[in-house]
Amino acid sequence: MGSARLYAAVAAGGFRRYATYRAATAAGVFTNTVFGLILVHTYLALWDERPHLGGYDQAQAVTFVWLGQALYATFALQGGGVEKDLMARIRTGEIAIDLYRPADLQLWWLATDLGRALFQLLGRGVVPFVIGTLFFPTALPRDAGTWAAFGVALLLGLVVSFGIRYLFALSAFWLLDGQGVSQAMMILGIFCSGMTLPLNAFPAGFGDVLRALPWAAQVQVPADVLMGEATWASAFAFQAAWAAALLGAGRLVQVAATRRVVVQGG
Repeated sequence: MGSARLYAAVAAGGFRRYATYRAATAAGVFTNTVFGLILVHTYLALWDERPHLGGYDQAQAVTFVWLGQALYATFALQGGGVEKDLMARIRTGEIAIDLYRPADLQLWWLATDLGRALFQLLGRGVVPFVIGTLFFPTALPRDAGTWAAFGVALLLGLVVSFGIRYLFALSAFWLLDGQGVSQAMMILGIFCSGMTLPLNAFPAGFGDVLRALPWAAQVQVPADVLMGEATWASAFAFQAAWAAALLGAGRLVQVAATRRVVVQGG
């Protein structure tokens, strides 16, 4: 119970930290709304030429766009999550202080990231999504069960997202400078999650590979759960398997890295 309260407090701290940046949040809402409008009209033109591309009709394609805009910052697909702070602390050597805390390093950062993600979803994601559903035809479910399943898929996707970014961040123990890693993470996150284009719209073979990668658990899988294009059991199993694998890999890399902590400059 004490540990649960600790990590709940850490998550709350992560939420409050991002809630202080009101101007940045407002700018993010505006940016996501504008990009959503651009992508919606692009998708509508594409689906006019290729009806039912990837098995989606136009309403589903529009829903996919606005859901992606709502989850863009939530999943930190372009970076900017806790991995940025973690890499900075590794580079400066402050990570040594973190290792002395009476708390698990991985769970600490996971709790912080969940708090950040919750604020980004509520503060930056909801408004563009609501605007999109008000002005464009969408394919949203009307039953509470599907929305609850979407919530589960969202939570599992957040854990997968953290697992990916945590692994990338730990590379700073060896690389010291995380700029190149951050760029690679951004490109993979945007393209492989379905943010650029639904993964089922890619040609067979290539699309199958993309849908098997962990990034698919972030946007593609939650979208399919919400729109009834995936069975809940298979979607949850896919996400949970990747979450377990990534957290396990992160734990192993963390152990290997912290056996020999190198503080830059000494």
